Amino acid sequence: TGCAAIAYTYSEPTSFYEYMLDTSRLAHSRQIKNILVSNGYINQEPLNKLIPSLDAANIDLKAFDDSLYLKLTGGKLQPVLDTLMTLRKSRVWLEITNLIVPSWSDNPEMIRKMCHWLADNGFRDVPLHFSRFSPMYKLTQLPVTPLNTLLRAREIAREEGINYVYIGNVPGKGFENTHCPKCSEVIVERQGYAILNKHIEKSKCKFCGAEIAGIWE
Repeated sequence: TGCAAIAYTYSEPTSFYEYMLDTSRLAHSRQIKNILVSNGYINQEPLNKLIPSLDAANIDLKAFDDSLYLKLTGGKLQPVLDTLMTLRKSRVWLEITNLIVPSWSDNPEMIRKMCHWLADNGFRDVPLHFSRFSPMYKLTQLPVTPLNTLLRAREIAREEGINYVYIGNVPGKGFENTHCPKCSEVIVERQGYAILNKHIEKSKCKFCGAEIAGIWE
Protein backbone atom coordinates (compact mmCIF):
# COMPACT_ATOMS: atom_id res chain seq x y z
CA THR A 1 0.00 0.00 0.00
CA GLY A 2 3.03 2.33 0.04
CA CYS A 3 3.07 2.66 3.81
CA ALA A 4 6.34 4.28 4.96
CA ALA A 5 6.36 3.07 8.57
CA ILE A 6 4.74 0.75 11.10
CA ALA A 7 4.20 1.79 14.73
CA TYR A 8 3.80 -1.08 17.19
CA THR A 9 1.43 0.19 19.87
CA TYR A 10 -2.00 -0.12 21.53
CA SER A 11 -1.95 -2.55 23.19
CA GLU A 12 1.52 -2.84 24.70
CA PRO A 13 3.67 -4.36 21.92
CA THR A 14 5.80 -6.47 24.25
CA SER A 15 2.64 -8.55 24.80
CA PHE A 16 2.81 -9.62 21.15
CA TYR A 17 6.61 -9.57 20.98
CA GLU A 18 7.13 -12.50 18.60
CA TYR A 19 4.64 -11.12 16.08
CA MET A 20 6.27 -7.68 16.30
CA LEU A 21 9.75 -9.16 15.87
CA ASP A 22 8.81 -11.15 12.77
CA THR A 23 6.89 -8.24 11.26
CA SER A 24 9.64 -5.71 11.94
CA ARG A 25 12.23 -7.92 10.27
CA LEU A 26 10.07 -8.31 7.17
CA ALA A 27 9.37 -4.56 7.09
CA HIS A 28 13.05 -3.72 7.57
CA SER A 29 13.94 -5.90 4.59
CA ARG A 30 11.54 -3.79 2.48
CA GLN A 31 12.90 -0.45 3.76
CA ILE A 32 9.76 0.19 5.85
CA LYS A 33 10.53 2.01 9.12
CA ASN A 34 9.65 0.37 12.46
CA ILE A 35 8.62 2.36 15.54
CA LEU A 36 8.22 0.88 19.02
CA VAL A 37 5.74 2.65 21.33
CA SER A 38 6.06 0.85 24.64
CA ASN A 39 6.13 0.94 28.42
CA GLY A 40 9.72 -0.28 28.11
CA TYR A 41 9.22 -3.25 30.42
CA ILE A 42 11.23 -5.86 28.55
CA ASN A 43 14.24 -8.06 29.24
CA GLN A 44 17.52 -7.10 27.62
CA GLU A 45 17.91 -10.23 25.44
CA PRO A 46 14.62 -9.84 23.51
CA LEU A 47 15.18 -6.07 23.30
CA ASN A 48 18.59 -6.58 21.72
CA LYS A 49 17.06 -9.03 19.22
CA LEU A 50 14.50 -6.38 18.22
CA ILE A 51 16.86 -3.38 17.97
CA PRO A 52 18.44 -4.27 14.57
CA SER A 53 15.06 -3.89 12.86
CA LEU A 54 13.94 -0.82 14.88
CA ASP A 55 14.26 2.76 13.63
CA ALA A 56 12.63 4.68 16.47
CA ALA A 57 11.08 4.17 19.90
CA ASN A 58 8.89 6.15 22.27
CA ILE A 59 9.09 4.80 25.82
CA ASP A 60 6.67 5.66 28.62
CA LEU A 61 8.58 6.57 31.76
CA LYS A 62 5.54 6.63 34.01
CA ALA A 63 7.12 7.89 37.23
CA PHE A 64 10.48 8.05 38.97
CA ASP A 65 9.71 6.20 42.18
CA ASP A 66 9.85 2.43 42.54
CA SER A 67 6.96 2.11 45.02
CA LEU A 68 4.77 4.32 42.84
CA TYR A 69 5.64 2.26 39.77
CA LEU A 70 4.59 -0.87 41.62
CA LYS A 71 1.26 0.66 42.72
CA LEU A 72 0.37 2.04 39.30
CA THR A 73 1.66 -0.68 37.00
CA GLY A 74 2.58 -3.77 39.04
CA GLY A 75 6.11 -3.42 37.67
CA LYS A 76 9.41 -1.86 38.72
CA LEU A 77 11.27 1.23 37.55
CA GLN A 78 14.75 -0.21 36.93
CA PRO A 79 13.88 -2.43 33.92
CA VAL A 80 12.44 0.64 32.18
CA LEU A 81 15.61 2.63 32.90
CA ASP A 82 17.66 -0.28 31.55
CA THR A 83 15.58 -0.20 28.35
CA LEU A 84 16.17 3.54 27.98
CA MET A 85 19.93 3.11 28.42
CA THR A 86 20.08 0.26 25.90
CA LEU A 87 18.11 2.19 23.29
CA ARG A 88 20.15 5.35 23.83
CA LYS A 89 23.36 3.44 23.13
CA SER A 90 21.91 1.99 19.91
CA ARG A 91 21.23 3.66 16.55
CA VAL A 92 17.49 3.79 17.36
CA TRP A 93 15.98 7.29 17.57
CA LEU A 94 14.51 7.59 21.08
CA GLU A 95 11.83 9.78 22.66
CA ILE A 96 10.36 9.61 26.19
CA THR A 97 6.81 10.26 27.37
CA ASN A 98 5.83 11.02 30.96
CA LEU A 99 2.09 11.02 31.65
CA ILE A 100 1.46 13.39 34.56
CA VAL A 101 -1.39 11.96 36.65
CA PRO A 102 -2.80 14.33 39.32
CA SER A 103 -2.02 13.21 42.90
CA TRP A 104 0.08 10.30 41.56
CA SER A 105 2.94 11.43 39.32
CA ASP A 106 2.71 15.23 39.56
CA ASN A 107 5.18 15.77 42.41
CA PRO A 108 7.66 18.48 41.27
CA GLU A 109 10.50 16.97 43.30
CA MET A 110 10.03 13.58 41.64
CA ILE A 111 9.84 15.21 38.20
CA ARG A 112 13.09 17.06 38.94
CA LYS A 113 14.74 13.84 40.11
CA MET A 114 13.68 12.14 36.87
CA CYS A 115 14.94 14.98 34.68
CA HIS A 116 18.21 15.16 36.62
CA TRP A 117 18.77 11.44 36.03
CA LEU A 118 18.02 11.82 32.34
CA ALA A 119 20.41 14.76 31.98
CA ASP A 120 23.16 12.94 33.89
CA ASN A 121 22.81 9.77 31.82
CA GLY A 122 23.10 11.20 28.32
CA PHE A 123 19.46 12.01 27.51
CA ARG A 124 19.74 15.82 27.18
CA ASP A 125 18.97 15.68 23.45
CA VAL A 126 16.26 13.00 23.77
CA PRO A 127 12.82 14.63 23.37
CA LEU A 128 10.76 14.50 26.57
CA HIS A 129 6.96 14.70 26.28
CA PHE A 130 4.87 15.58 29.34
CA SER A 131 1.35 14.37 28.56
CA ARG A 132 -1.90 15.60 30.06
CA PHE A 133 -3.93 12.90 31.83
CA SER A 134 -7.65 12.49 31.16
CA PRO A 135 -9.77 10.51 33.66
CA MET A 136 -10.60 6.99 32.45
CA TYR A 137 -10.62 3.30 33.33
CA LYS A 138 -9.73 2.90 37.05
CA LEU A 139 -8.87 6.57 37.61
CA THR A 140 -12.14 8.26 36.61
CA GLN A 141 -12.28 9.98 40.00
CA LEU A 142 -9.23 12.13 39.15
CA PRO A 143 -9.30 15.51 37.32
CA VAL A 144 -7.62 16.40 34.07
CA THR A 145 -4.00 17.45 34.63
CA PRO A 146 -3.95 21.24 35.22
CA LEU A 147 -2.05 23.17 32.57
CA ASN A 148 0.05 24.91 35.23
CA THR A 149 1.33 21.50 36.39
CA LEU A 150 2.44 20.66 32.85
CA LEU A 151 4.08 24.05 32.40
CA ARG A 152 5.95 23.63 35.69
CA ALA A 153 7.16 20.18 34.59
CA ARG A 154 8.45 21.66 31.31
CA GLU A 155 10.21 24.42 33.25
CA ILE A 156 11.88 21.87 35.57
CA ALA A 157 13.05 19.78 32.61
CA ARG A 158 14.62 22.82 30.97
CA GLU A 159 16.28 23.84 34.24
CA GLU A 160 17.83 20.37 34.47
CA GLY A 161 19.25 20.64 30.95
CA ILE A 162 16.77 18.74 28.78
CA ASN A 163 16.92 20.45 25.36
CA TYR A 164 13.69 19.33 23.70
CA VAL A 165 10.61 19.40 25.95
CA TYR A 166 7.01 19.11 24.78
CA ILE A 167 3.53 19.10 26.32
CA GLY A 168 1.11 16.54 24.91
CA ASN A 169 -2.70 16.36 24.78
CA VAL A 170 -3.01 20.16 24.91
CA PRO A 171 -3.69 21.10 21.27
CA GLY A 172 -3.62 24.55 19.75
CA LYS A 173 -1.16 26.25 22.10
CA GLY A 174 2.14 25.58 20.33
CA PHE A 175 3.41 23.08 22.89
CA GLU A 176 4.22 20.58 20.13
CA ASN A 177 6.60 23.00 18.39
CA THR A 178 10.36 22.42 18.42
CA HIS A 179 12.52 25.30 19.65
CA CYS A 180 16.22 25.61 18.95
CA PRO A 181 18.01 24.93 22.27
CA LYS A 182 20.56 27.63 21.45
CA CYS A 183 18.58 30.61 20.07
CA SER A 184 15.05 29.53 21.18
CA GLU A 185 13.51 30.22 17.77
CA VAL A 186 10.67 27.95 16.61
CA ILE A 187 12.35 25.65 14.11
CA VAL A 188 9.51 23.16 13.62
CA GLU A 189 5.93 24.44 13.84
CA ARG A 190 3.33 21.70 14.20
CA GLN A 191 -0.43 21.41 14.31
CA GLY A 192 -1.43 17.92 15.36
CA TYR A 193 0.36 15.57 12.98
CA ALA A 194 0.94 18.28 10.37
CA ILE A 195 4.20 20.24 10.03
CA LEU A 196 3.36 23.83 9.13
CA ASN A 197 6.90 25.22 8.95
CA LYS A 198 10.40 23.78 9.29
CA HIS A 199 13.52 25.89 9.65
CA ILE A 200 16.17 23.18 9.64
CA GLU A 201 18.79 22.65 6.93
CA LYS A 202 21.21 19.72 7.03
CA SER A 203 20.24 19.07 10.67
CA LYS A 204 21.06 22.66 11.65
CA CYS A 205 18.96 25.61 12.81
CA LYS A 206 18.48 28.08 9.94
CA PHE A 207 18.59 30.99 12.40
CA CYS A 208 21.80 30.32 14.36
CA GLY A 209 23.40 27.23 12.83
CA ALA A 210 23.15 25.07 15.95
CA GLU A 211 23.06 21.31 15.45
CA ILE A 212 19.52 19.98 15.99
CA ALA A 213 19.06 16.44 17.24
CA GLY A 214 16.62 14.38 15.19
CA ILE A 215 15.97 12.42 12.00
CA TRP A 216 15.41 15.08 9.34
CA GLU A 217 15.35 13.01 6.15
